[in-house]
Amino acid sequence: MKVCMIGATGATGKDLLELLLDHEAIETVHVFVRKALALRHHKLYIHEVDFDQPDSWISLITGDVAISCMGTTLKQAGSKEAQWKVDFNYQNEFANHAKQNGIPVFILLSASGANPNSSVFYSKMKGQLEVAIQQIGFQSLIVVRPGLLDRKNSDRKNERYAVAMVHFFNSFGLFKKFRPLPTKELAEAMLQSIFDTRVSYRVIKLP
Repeated sequence: MKVCMIGATGATGKDLLELLLDHEAIETVHVFVRKALALRHHKLYIHEVDFDQPDSWISLITGDVAISCMGTTLKQAGSKEAQWKVDFNYQNEFANHAKQNGIPVFILLSASGANPNSSVFYSKMKGQLEVAIQQIGFQSLIVVRPGLLDRKNSDRKNERYAVAMVHFFNSFGLFKKFRPLPTKELAEAMLQSIFDTRVSYRVIKLP
């Protein structure tokens, strides 16, 4: 099985990439990144690309499964317009090219609360991305919506604070259903979804 992937440098993407490379059913993994990865593996093909200039590399998006773990924060992006470019435009374009090149399965890492009609910018953006990719018409589209993530070495202060608070309440048996989800567990769920594409559209909510 050949996998193409964007978002391999993020917390979840790194964990998923590791799992993909270790899985015996995965023959090759092609990652499309803005900066070179230090990681080396005989199954791994690293493509340094300019996401604003896709014509030079879209022909490389071929295989059995395409995965997007791409995402940024408003603070990192600097503006809503810049965040929209990363969290919507780049991923939507990647999905469209994957479909055009004959990839039958697409796996999208979305977010809890994704809703195209939401009044919250982030939730609306994620919801509209889900709708846009669903309309592309993949043989199988799997959307994964995690809740609060527990990222290793996260530089997101608000997220770290929220995770710490929920862990505190969890230690007293409170808010168990809001348990922060380690990115490794999220990556494992995404890996398992690759081998269960019997339905044309599926949403996986975690936890």
